[in-house]
Formats: sequence, structure tokens, C-alpha cells
Amino acid sequence: MSATGTTPKIKMTGVGKRFGPKVVLNGFDLEVMPRESVVIIGGSGSGKSVSLKCILGLLAPDEGTIEIDGVDVATLSRREREEVNSRIGMLFQNAALFDSLPVWENVAFGLIQGQHMARSKARDVAMEKLSQVGLGSDVGHLSPAELSGGMRKRVGLARAIAGDPDIVFFDEPTTGLDPIMGHVIDDLIVACVRQVGATALSITHDMPSARRISDRMAMLYKGRNVWQGPTASIDASGNDFVDQFINGRADGPIEMEVFRP
Repeated sequence: MSATGTTPKIKMTGVGKRFGPKVVLNGFDLEVMPRESVVIIGGSGSGKSVSLKCILGLLAPDEGTIEIDGVDVATLSRREREEVNSRIGMLFQNAALFDSLPVWENVAFGLIQGQHMARSKARDVAMEKLSQVGLGSDVGHLSPAELSGGMRKRVGLARAIAGDPDIVFFDEPTTGLDPIMGHVIDDLIVACVRQVGATALSITHDMPSARRISDRMAMLYKGRNVWQGPTASIDASGNDFVDQFINGRADGPIEMEVFRP
């Protein structure tokens, strides 16, 4: 599949997803253009992770359509779907490294298992990607248990870009990091995505991080996209939901689910 400058890399139209009586996505719309970096913001439980899982095909939406490069992914065969997913990289919230494998093999996992690349070649690629995220070749032979939180995130980022993907997903990329390391990871995300020429879609509730890594933001609330626009204009959005969220105000239209005795 190939995209043009006017064909969205990712397009979600009227996507709905529910789990029993709980509605998580309720007519969610989103477009991400090629080589654009979009961040979905919203509170915990707002459906951000579910939206990514629907795009990946890990969850099937109850209604609506999801297109990648203009093709409705629901129409794809299993083999075609796997081919699409092979062009998607992902940095998981907690890095999700395999503790039984050395760092380099974690980075090369998709190359070896998915692309059936020779281990020696995959190791060379892994070391190159580790270098891109600021880690030396000595780190490649360590076990994940020997890494700090920031190093684990870097390894996760190296794995996400190992196959030079078309699309990279970032799930809460700065969770668990101190502000300085969070800034470092954000800078690496921007540099690495630009270097591989990928389209980036991230989810986070960390506003400083969202501002650093995005060209555009969309706010998800109660399963709907209640605002989207350029990151540079978010402070003047004129949207009460956005204003409350980005300023962390307790009072406003966003209703927090709290236990009341």
C-alpha cells in the first residue's frame, strides 16, 4: 500500500467500542497525515489505549471504519493484516522487554521472529539502533534487569524503530520517568521518528511531553474527539474541555469518576 500527500496515513471514522454496558469509544474520528506526529490526550480511562488497539487490530471496533493508507483494514485478510502490522513499530508504556533475552535481542526481536532476518545481521541492526538512542554497544549484551528506567525506555524506542517502520505508536512514553529523563526521551522520539521518516501517533496525559513530540493534538473525552488542532494553538483552543485538562483544573465540564460515600 502507498499513501499520497492527501491520503491520511491513519483515518478513524465513527469508531465505536464497548465492553458490555461500558462505552469506551463513541463515534471517534481521527486523521493522521503521512510523517505527521499526532498525540491523543485525555484522562485515564478515556479510551486512548483502546483506540491504538483498534488500529492495530488487537480489538475489533463495534462500528465505524479504520483505514491505513486509504485501505479499510477490516477488509484485509489475516496475511495482509500481518503485513500492515509489520510496518508498525510501538513503544509500550513500560517498555515491555523480554527479561530472558539480552538487550540486543530485544531490539532485534521483530527482525528475527517477524522478518526472519539472520541473527548476525539483526544483531548489527540492533546495535545501530541502540546507537541512535544514545546507548553504547556494551549495553546490547546486558539483560533488561540491569537497566535503569530511562535505559529501558531507550531500548524500547530502539526496538520500535528497528524495522524502519512507516508508523510508530507511543503509549505513554514518559510514564515512570523523572522530568529530565522524560525530556531526553521526548527529544529522542522526535529525532528517531524524523530519521526513519515515520508517521507517529502517541497517547499520553503528560502535557509537557505531548507538546514536545506533537505537530497536532486531539482530545478524547467520553469516547469522542472533542477538539483537535495544531499543538501551537492548544492554549488558545477556546474549548472548555481542553482548557480544563491542560491546566489541570478540578472544576470544569470534565467529570471525574470518584467514589462518593
